[in-house]
Amino acid sequence: MNGLFNRVLFLGAHTDDEFGCSGTIARLIEEKKEVFYMAFSTCEESVPKGFPPDILKKECFTAVTKLGVKPENWQLFDFRVRRFPEFRQEILEELVRCRQQLNPDLVFLPASSDIHQDHRVIFEEGLRAFKHTSILGYELPMNTLTFRHVCFVPLEEHHIQRKIESLAAYQSQRFRSYTGEDFIRSLARVRGVQAGVQFAEAFEVVRWIWK
Repeated sequence: MNGLFNRVLFLGAHTDDEFGCSGTIARLIEEKKEVFYMAFSTCEESVPKGFPPDILKKECFTAVTKLGVKPENWQLFDFRVRRFPEFRQEILEELVRCRQQLNPDLVFLPASSDIHQDHRVIFEEGLRAFKHTSILGYELPMNTLTFRHVCFVPLEEHHIQRKIESLAAYQSQRFRSYTGEDFIRSLARVRGVQAGVQFAEAFEVVRWIWK
């Protein structure tokens, strides 16, 4: 990936959505790319009992810094979870401001087939805001019924380990099956087999602009 991209933006509807590409984020940062992180909800209504309402904000910050994202490149909004369609225009305006400020040459966002209403808004408005930018859609198996995985990023063992350590920061979400090490490794191995390597993450090519 050296030479193709220098400024990379991750867009997530919710904290921990970076699961779909956190191994790739770790690799990009290792390759000295400038990586920016934006998520649009702290999901306070979804926090399990026994945790403070703002726990996901703290866990998210810890998780992305474990990947190597610089604190100044991390941004988290507080749009209400599962209500994104009501705030579509406000979200688009934030994305446009982001494009003007950062001018990324690669954007990661939820895949076009993701059925979660909040993920759909980030995909659709992200595509509108960054229509002149290369875009890859990442895989969230729990919400993606079909997935056109035609792009593969090979990963090494230490990238997978970094992904596992990052997701482990979400203590409030440990009940979710996709945060487990076995699942993370299994999916990375499946995508690796498809790409002819040990481990990989797969992506939908939404837009590809050769610059």
